[in-house]
Amino acid sequence: MAQQVFPGRFIASPERADVTVFLIGMRANRWWQLGRVMRTASKMPPMLRHLATHEDAGMLGAHSWFGRTTILLSYWESPEHLQRFAADRDAPHLQPWRDFMRTLQGSGSVGVWHETYQVPVTDLEAVYVDMPMFGLAAATAHAPVGPGTKTARQRLGR
Repeated sequence: MAQQVFPGRFIASPERADVTVFLIGMRANRWWQLGRVMRTASKMPPMLRHLATHEDAGMLGAHSWFGRTTILLSYWESPEHLQRFAADRDAPHLQPWRDFMRTLQGSGSVGVWHETYQVPVTDLEAVYVDMPMFGLAAATAHAPVGPGTKTARQRLGR
């Protein structure tokens, strides 16, 4: 499905003080152990469906890329929202994580990773040129570059 491309320069313009950026993924270390790889990969779609239907969970938006190493880039209201989702017994994360740690950790078959960043909006710059709605702009607010936002220096520290 084609996405609408917005010609010109645009910025992300979040109306919040901070943004939590969460990167998570997995790596098929032993790709020939396809069953283990697919079993691990199959746990993410239910999590994303849950987050898409539970706005109160706090995920603002996400993008993903697939390959031997997968990456999910997501934006959250706060680290507390992310941690609450991860520990929620009724959400589709905690049990799959426990199962992974019990059955696959240390096997070398599948690696998982994540990184979390708490970013003050005054310390970030996000610019998009001739792009569809993407990244932080898709998760928060998308605005054309205008007076006071024409340069990276102007965008940082706003």
